[in-house]
Amino acid sequence: MERVIAGKNFEFTGTVESFGSNGEGIVREGETVFFAPFTVVGEKVKFKALKVKGRIGYAKALEILTPADERVRPRCPAFTKCGGCQLQHLRYGAQLKLKSKTVQDALRKIAGIRTEVPLTVKSEFQYEYRNKLQLPVGIDAQGNTVIGFYAERSHRIVPVNGCPIHPCWAGDIISVFKQYIEKSGARGFDETKRTGTLRHIVVRDVEGAFIVTAVTYGNELPKKELLIQLLGEKFSRFSLWQNINGEDTNTVFGDEFRLLFGEGKYSASECGIRFEAGPNTFIQVNAGVCRKLYDRTVRFASQSGAEVAIDAYSGSGLLTAMLAKNMKCAYGIEAVREASECADSLKAANKLGKKMLNICGRVEEVLPSLLREVDADKVFLVVDPPRKGVDRATLGAILVSGIPNVAMISCNPSTMARDIGYLTGALIEDGNELKKNPAYTKDGLKGYYEILSVQPFDMFPQTKHVETMVVLRRI
Repeated sequence: MERVIAGKNFEFTGTVESFGSNGEGIVREGETVFFAPFTVVGEKVKFKALKVKGRIGYAKALEILTPADERVRPRCPAFTKCGGCQLQHLRYGAQLKLKSKTVQDALRKIAGIRTEVPLTVKSEFQYEYRNKLQLPVGIDAQGNTVIGFYAERSHRIVPVNGCPIHPCWAGDIISVFKQYIEKSGARGFDETKRTGTLRHIVVRDVEGAFIVTAVTYGNELPKKELLIQLLGEKFSRFSLWQNINGEDTNTVFGDEFRLLFGEGKYSASECGIRFEAGPNTFIQVNAGVCRKLYDRTVRFASQSGAEVAIDAYSGSGLLTAMLAKNMKCAYGIEAVREASECADSLKAANKLGKKMLNICGRVEEVLPSLLREVDADKVFLVVDPPRKGVDRATLGAILVSGIPNVAMISCNPSTMARDIGYLTGALIEDGNELKKNPAYTKDGLKGYYEILSVQPFDMFPQTKHVETMVVLRRI
């Protein structure tokens, strides 16, 4: 007889069978499949049901009755409360295997593509690897200003004094802003009342120079000289920017940046390329893994026989420059003007001249026309989109162009699988939706692309996130 699940607050004991796509454990109770964060495959656990809908439920681990060998002690006191990390309880080797499985499952479930995915390339640093810090500033239930990270699927801020996946300078930043708030009278942003001063603190470490941005709700940043003084007591090289974001939005930055102190941009060197970064420049957060990822991309491009590279969503131009040095020329397409300007500075600093051509514009608008101007047979295309993936029209333009080789770099396995499915023909359009193509087989389809390799990279240790590079060849 099937056991009846009593719904919310029902307690039961079970063994974790597998991992879900977000790193949570999966356990069955009767006909119901429960997802339970912070549990490990093979563990016997006492659970409490938090939500049940149909045959899907969400549960909380009350007690680990039989811990798995892969379980380790988390380093962070805010782990399970803060939404930043999901895997600190899991041994690092098991994290790498989990991320490979996440990519493999996404391709199979979303696109119907069955392919082997090798072990995720490890990060040399499992902690203290991030060169960027982003902190929301808000108001707690008692009306006090708090600095921390959002809880999972929430805008409730979990206060922290530091973060182990960031270097120790993150704790210094938090300490400085706490002092500044106490002495200046600045207030955290109240999302409900739409009041307050500070919304976010964003910091970028560029080879020991720190770009600090205070995101404010209004035009004023009170006693900014005090903040500059406090930052100067902790950091020898820094700039302070104010960004104004008065919109009702989840986007961190508004349109207006004001330089309050220091240099606007800082120079650094990576992979043999000198580059500049400002407050809104995209740079991969893990320099060591970024190096491995970009080296692999350049190697594939060089071996492809192509003469020209196109780097779509090119950021500050680091990868574009690496491609330009190894090929006849490389185009970089980037919508953020500051990043495109940094790419122009990088081009000049590295004396790349006509070998590197930067275009400031939206990829979906620029790429289709660019593909009509160049000899597609001699192009190697790199597509490194944001988490939402590639615009459908852009994917269509790639298919029409006839480019022989494409490398897709993605931080979101779900949208990556969708876009790869479109380019391989494993997914076809059905109105505004995509559905699995019954004609698709492992041998591929003429006029589409086949997968040459899939390689995950652990750009984000201790978290559920994974960076993936997929290399495609036109059939």
